[in-house]
Amino acid sequence: MTPAGRHYGLDWLRIAAFAMLIPYHIGLAFSPWHWIVSTGHAYPALVVPMAALTPWRLGLLFAVSGYASAMLFARAGGWVAFARDRSRRLLVPLAFGMVAIVPIEMWVRVRESGYPDGYLHFWLFDAWAVGTRWGVEFPSWEHLWFLVYLWAYTMIVAGVTASRAALAWLDRVAAWLSPGMRLLWVPMAATAAARLALLFLIPERQGLFRDWAGHSQFLTLFVLGFLIARHPPLWRSLHRCWPLAALLALLAGGVAMTVEVRYPGTAIPPHAMMAASRAARSVMAWGMVVTLFHLADAHANRDHRWRRTLGQAVLPAYLVHHPAIVLATWSTLPLALAPPVQAAAILTATIAACAATVALARLVPTFGVLVGVTPRPVRQGGSRPAIC
Repeated sequence: MTPAGRHYGLDWLRIAAFAMLIPYHIGLAFSPWHWIVSTGHAYPALVVPMAALTPWRLGLLFAVSGYASAMLFARAGGWVAFARDRSRRLLVPLAFGMVAIVPIEMWVRVRESGYPDGYLHFWLFDAWAVGTRWGVEFPSWEHLWFLVYLWAYTMIVAGVTASRAALAWLDRVAAWLSPGMRLLWVPMAATAAARLALLFLIPERQGLFRDWAGHSQFLTLFVLGFLIARHPPLWRSLHRCWPLAALLALLAGGVAMTVEVRYPGTAIPPHAMMAASRAARSVMAWGMVVTLFHLADAHANRDHRWRRTLGQAVLPAYLVHHPAIVLATWSTLPLALAPPVQAAAILTATIAACAATVALARLVPTFGVLVGVTPRPVRQGGSRPAIC
């Protein structure tokens, strides 16, 4: 830990987790799974590596975000300032993304369903519809749901920190988790039990007020990241538990991948296999978080001249990468490119869109604020962008 509480290893983990989103979402366009737009090339070989990433990639981001939130809370000087700062840094990019970025993706979706008009007409007249039109539900956060969930979880934690008694209770929970292997088996048991309890009662649908299965996993991991930051002895527990965590993650991942291979695409497995898959995903998610937190602390907790630059690029690149992939995939369909050439074209276009957004954010401070980069004063004058 640096004197300011920054953990460089988790910075690198955050950068790597977000970078992984680009090849993952490109892979969806070539996989047997249903996605926004398909290349028409469905490669079953992609199911195994993508099923190996699916259970833990988002949980890792929420755990890292929970850790970062605890550091920001400690520096904010109170829950009101913490909630205000996080709202500004999350809701401004969300609002900008909903107005300027998400409509691009929504236009491609309705065009796939027969919408006849161009993007400008869509943005002016049809992007702000409410309800289902052309087979697409409006309004939609699309990939920006992550920011919505993250803001909601942050506000929940801010509300808890407003009460000294509740905050003290959280600290007692962290202290109780520290001895032995509790930090490993308690979160695994809790998240798996919650997922199974909800599995056949509430449909698994994305949405802030209906995704109870997702909240049972993501909010738990967010709070665990928060606790690890507030209670440093938990790091010793992580280092103690990680070999078993890695083994359990490997075994659980084998179960999840087996179900995906046997029932690819939209095929629905029997209830018993579905339950086994969901429980395995919960076990794998926490096992991977424990393992990767350990590796980040033991082997990557050091600064580098590229860390700040890459860290600044995360949120702007996240905002634009998804619609860039959707638009690039849809635009290359008429070209009938060979799959490797099409994948390379989509990847190049996506990286170019992300790089252009980051460059513009650094060059134009007002635009930087809209995409999550705020100016940071430096002693010599001028400013240095800082990512939220």
